[in-house]
Amino acid sequence: MAFYGGQFSQTEEQMFKSFNDSLRFDYRLAEQDIIGSVAWSRALVTVGVLTKAEQQQIEKVLNVTLEEIRNTPEIILTSDAEDIHSWVEQQLINKVGDLGKKLHTGRSRNDQVATDLKLWCKTEVIELLRAVHHLQQALVTTADINQDVVMPGYTHLQPAQPVTFAHWCLAYNEMLARDGSRLQDTLKRLDISPLGAGALAGTAYAIDRDQLAQWLGFTAATRNSLDSVSDRDYVLELLSNAAIGMVHLSRFAEDLIFFNTSEAGFIELSYHVTSGSSLMPQKKNPDALELIRGKCGRVQGALTGMMMTLKGLPLAYNKDIQEDKEGLFDALDTWLDCLHMTTLVIDGIQLKCQRCREAAQQGYANATELADYLVARGIPFREAHHIVSEAVIEAIRQGSSLKDMSLTKLQTFSPLIEKDIYSVLTLESCLLQRKAKGGVAPEQISAAIAEAKQQLALLSR
Repeated sequence: MAFYGGQFSQTEEQMFKSFNDSLRFDYRLAEQDIIGSVAWSRALVTVGVLTKAEQQQIEKVLNVTLEEIRNTPEIILTSDAEDIHSWVEQQLINKVGDLGKKLHTGRSRNDQVATDLKLWCKTEVIELLRAVHHLQQALVTTADINQDVVMPGYTHLQPAQPVTFAHWCLAYNEMLARDGSRLQDTLKRLDISPLGAGALAGTAYAIDRDQLAQWLGFTAATRNSLDSVSDRDYVLELLSNAAIGMVHLSRFAEDLIFFNTSEAGFIELSYHVTSGSSLMPQKKNPDALELIRGKCGRVQGALTGMMMTLKGLPLAYNKDIQEDKEGLFDALDTWLDCLHMTTLVIDGIQLKCQRCREAAQQGYANATELADYLVARGIPFREAHHIVSEAVIEAIRQGSSLKDMSLTKLQTFSPLIEKDIYSVLTLESCLLQRKAKGGVAPEQISAAIAEAKQQLALLSR
């Protein structure tokens, strides 16, 4: 019977139990809860609460329970336990009797759940880093084999200057590198153990918390018990990492959705990441990319929701903090799934090289080259910009490209233009001129790919 006795009906009691219980989602912390409990049992030996023999018995049973849930994890959800901590403790008591009731000595569910969640987050960060690096490798490999594919670069979704598909791939590699760096930084900050902080004021037993932290694989123990049980900054950081990472994947998806249109026609997506229409047999819809773009919103929502949950909470622990898990689990699952799916997309992509080149030759993407040509002959850039603008207007009126205009016509805009201008206006020349670091010149692309491969090789060690 619940603590409030006869004040409420059995139906109302069950309603509150369903509302209050967290086992339906925190069951995912089962392994971490057992690992933390084993470490805590060892700590209790150091302060005389458990004998060595008792601790060994407890640890043996906990390890058996761990194997059971690894083999049949669904057994947890058949229980009516309030949360994963209650479930693990009850399993222990069922197997060793009253000895199992000693384990919670000096420990609170407040520091227990914070420890479990941090342990889970550490494992998840490693998985996310692997997925980020895997996608980076796919992008760099794709860039390497497509260094010669010229395509239009866009600003305001209008053709701007020619780039290469390799350069486009490397742009997303840079975003992913920052995603990985943020995860590494977050990992450093969350790698501090709250176990031993108790409910809020610390444990009453003289446990060496730094040694306990080392047993759990943390670098150190937290310094303040109030903060230890109420801190969810690492949850916010991971949600922020996921939100930013999903923005990058969403932008990637949006680019490829556009590249895949019949109007652009730059790429063809694999049948593994597309679907047909129930009515129109000719359709090949970019569903995987649209879902990646769509799932970005739910991750942003998880971050916003957690921010709002925490913003008004007084110290220390409040039940509101139970809301940290569902959003976090879903957001990181979503990010991980989308990283894997994006890798599948890029691995199966087919470039339509000729169409990419044709598009790069349209839209007067070489106009800046003409302006730079005039600057090299002593005309101030602003004046050169105006001259080229007039030339482009005339080219549009004629329905021709700058490269197809006669020398006589070009010289009406500036007598400094000579016949060598035609070699300047080629796509190859446009690329070659961008030799500064980070530019699209072939030598810069090759260097960037080599550097990216080197960095990824270091991360794989």
